[in-house]
Amino acid sequence: MDQITMYSMSRCGDCRRAKQFLRERGVAFREINIDESPEAEELVLHVNQGFRKVPTFEVSGRYFVCSPFDPYQLSEPPRVITSASSRPRGRKSGSISPQGPPGARPPA
Repeated sequence: MDQITMYSMSRCGDCRRAKQFLRERGVAFREINIDESPEAEELVLHVNQGFRKVPTFEVSGRYFVCSPFDPYQLSEPPRVITSASSRPRGRKSGSISPQGPPGARPPA
């Protein structure tokens, strides 16, 4: 399974619900609190067209926001929760930002 990074904030109810959802399903993820990391906050602003939206997820170099929290969004393509044999296919309209972190090359 691809590494999942969740960008969050301390007082974010959607972030708490997303973390609980992932933990209940045994999904490993790395959490980065943008209140404590100016670099992470800059990345979140960049991939969300200047908006400070959390939780923002990074999976395989692709970013999407799950705010307001929607458990179905975390289970639909591009899947955050996948079985070992399945891979993300396609994209849900409006849920993926094709932009990577600042300075990254555009996807081929």
